Amino acid sequence: MNKKIVSSTLALSLALGGFASLGTTAYADEKKVEFNEKYNTPSYIIGNWQAPQPKSLTKTEPLSEEEVALAFMKANGKLFKLKGDMKQHFKVVKQKASKKNGTHHLRLVEQYKDIPIYGSDQTITLDENNHVTSFFGQVVPNLDEKKIPTEPSISDDEAVEITKQAIDKKIGHVENYDGDISSKLYIFEHEGEFHLTYLVKASTSEPEPGYWHYFIDATNGNVIQMVNEIDHVTGFGKGVLGNKQMFEVTKGDEGNYFLFDGTRGEGVHTFHAQHIDPLIFNLLSQLTDYTGEELTSDHKYFSDSAAVSAQVNAADVYDYYKETFGRDSYDDQGAKLISSVHVGENWNNAAWNGKQMMYGDGDGETFISLSGAKDVIAHELTHAVTDTTSDLVYENESGALNESISDILGVMVDREDWKIGEDVYTPEIEGDALRTLKDPASATNALTGPYPDHYSKKYTGEEDNGGVHINSSINNKAAYLISEGGTHYGVTVEGVGREATEQIYYLANTQYLTASSDFSMMRQAAIEAATAIYGESSAEVEAVKKAYKAVGVQ
Repeated sequence: MNKKIVSSTLALSLALGGFASLGTTAYADEKKVEFNEKYNTPSYIIGNWQAPQPKSLTKTEPLSEEEVALAFMKANGKLFKLKGDMKQHFKVVKQKASKKNGTHHLRLVEQYKDIPIYGSDQTITLDENNHVTSFFGQVVPNLDEKKIPTEPSISDDEAVEITKQAIDKKIGHVENYDGDISSKLYIFEHEGEFHLTYLVKASTSEPEPGYWHYFIDATNGNVIQMVNEIDHVTGFGKGVLGNKQMFEVTKGDEGNYFLFDGTRGEGVHTFHAQHIDPLIFNLLSQLTDYTGEELTSDHKYFSDSAAVSAQVNAADVYDYYKETFGRDSYDDQGAKLISSVHVGENWNNAAWNGKQMMYGDGDGETFISLSGAKDVIAHELTHAVTDTTSDLVYENESGALNESISDILGVMVDREDWKIGEDVYTPEIEGDALRTLKDPASATNALTGPYPDHYSKKYTGEEDNGGVHINSSINNKAAYLISEGGTHYGVTVEGVGREATEQIYYLANTQYLTASSDFSMMRQAAIEAATAIYGESSAEVEAVKKAYKAVGVQ
């Protein structure tokens, strides 16, 4: 739970530290501040903060966007419990300007002696006048008092070997990993203690699908924590369903064809997960980071329906993101979209594993082949978008938001209804679905029964990574109400349609949310996104406010 404070200009002015070399700070109108209960530092600050103008003889040009962001953090130093040069505390890792409305978005990460703090990232939005209109994120204060080691005793290569041994012990020996194993130094808080760690990320297909995150203590090599961040989406569509599909293929040197579409970004490519062979054709030798055996045909017709569905739907999702948001693949840089079908034996799951999409065939009773449903692939690729933007931590409320945003964009791509997995879930039961945004409580999960449709019904146990799938339905319901409207728990919402809703959640996810965002921060991020797109007094902003009130999120 978070504490909320609405402060007047005077109160905030007294609370803010000075920035003498650049003049005084200025806030217009009232500011809204919400505090993180754990650290008692702001989770978000909403308002209109005017950057001070330079008064130094050596600085005559207006401040850059990065300088404004750091000046804002300096001005709010007392709230964040930080002192000194903000360049020592924060690093700007990404900037993006909006040509549509002149806003500028910056993503920062907190650091201690040049080492990033895991999960402690921030987003700052500037308007066309370079005034700060919003801050979102988590700031850990008083790091100098934590006695954090900063010199590793083992190398990153040693951390990778420790991780590989741990994975072998957990799931059996891994012959081939899906692409390179990454390792990066972080300061990581675990059970109240701060550790210098290597975060090692590794993806596997066999003997078990996984996107493994291991935190290895850089001073002694111990495994501090392990999380398998693979998304267990237990359902979503049969690929072909008997319908004829048209899709792009590539003709190989020997006259055969394979499932590679080079017309979209760096390509859309589908493989068979039973084998891994990256050296099949001369053309494929130029492609990297893929898993599976090449699916080939002697003619233009492909008989593998699961592969056809994966190829067609991945291309459709690419087109959706490009046409709707101007986003070029999940990383906005044209990254290749890789799918592997026939993962496991009758595997009742689909997943984004950090490198690619993975799809099981289902057992024929609970699910049928998962690769064919467009909402499934949209769900998985939205996880990839989240990985490269807000990077919502996959546990508790931030994990539920991670799942929810994938559900929301999944139904937006599909456009047919507000259900998730209806085409392939329990094929013998007409009208059934894994989840539904319109009426969450009409679907059930194995742990708690009906999915919650109000914050008061939130699952608070430890299963499902703290309820990442279960509690996603609360935010899902809010999204449905924003789009379609309705009365829920006595609150009436006037809907503003799918087009506005998808824009709001896309902008909130990519420019406002951070790794540690909770439901309350999601609400405020959606308000800020709606304001940025449609204006402060718009029907869209009002719909967001009413929808979150209807699901009990303040």
